[in-house]
Amino acid sequence: MMNYQVIIPAAGQGKRMKAGKNKLFIELNRKPIIIHTLEVFEVDPRCEGITLVVHQNEMEEFTHLLKSYHITKVKSLTIGGKERHHSVFNGLIHLQNEEIVLVHDGARPFIKQEIIHRLVDCAMKSGAAIVAVPVKDTIKKVKEGQIEGTIDRSSLWAAQTPQAFNVSILLDAYKKANDEQYIGTDEASLVERLSLAVEIVEGDYDNIKLTTPEDLFFAEAIMKKQNK
Repeated sequence: MMNYQVIIPAAGQGKRMKAGKNKLFIELNRKPIIIHTLEVFEVDPRCEGITLVVHQNEMEEFTHLLKSYHITKVKSLTIGGKERHHSVFNGLIHLQNEEIVLVHDGARPFIKQEIIHRLVDCAMKSGAAIVAVPVKDTIKKVKEGQIEGTIDRSSLWAAQTPQAFNVSILLDAYKKANDEQYIGTDEASLVERLSLAVEIVEGDYDNIKLTTPEDLFFAEAIMKKQNK
C-alpha cells in the first residue's frame, strides 16, 4: 500500500467569487475554505506531505493559518506562477521521481478519504488516474447562440480533483508542454498529450469546486449533510 504526496495550488485570486480577496480565506462554519481542504489530508495516514503553492503576497497569511489550525503536514510553501499550470510545476519539481503525487484544488474541501485511497491505488497500477463523475445534464453543442447538436452524454465525465500520477510521468508531461508552450486546463490533459492512458476513478457529486458566490450555499448544505 503506497503513500502519496499532494500539491495544492492556492495562489489564484478567484475573481468569479467576487470576494475581494483570495476565496480560500472565506470562512465556512467559522473556518477558512483552505483549512477544510488541508484537514482532509492532515488526517489521512497515507498522506506523507503537502506542498502548498501560494501567492508571494499571501505567504505570511498562509503561514499564520497553518500554525493557528495546527496543520503539520505542509512540508513546503512554494510561490505560485502566473497560471495554475506554472504553480503546480513549481511544486512538482521538488518531489522524488518514484513517488505518487496528487494535485488537488484548494477550493474542493469535500473530497473523501475513501475516494483518495482508491485513486492512489489506481495510479500505483496505471501511472495516471483522476477523479471524475458522469455528466448528468443534457449537453448541447452551440455555435453563435444556436444549437448545432445534442452530444451523447453516456461517454461524458466531469473531471474533478485529486488527479494522481507517478511523478516521473507528470514531469515528462510538463516538459513536453513547456517545450511546446502548451498550457492545459488540468494535469490529465498534459499526460494525455504523451499518448498515455489516464484511468477514471468515480468520485461523488459533493466534491464541488467553490468558484462563484452561489457555490457557498451548496457548500453549507453539504456541510450540514456531512455534519461538519
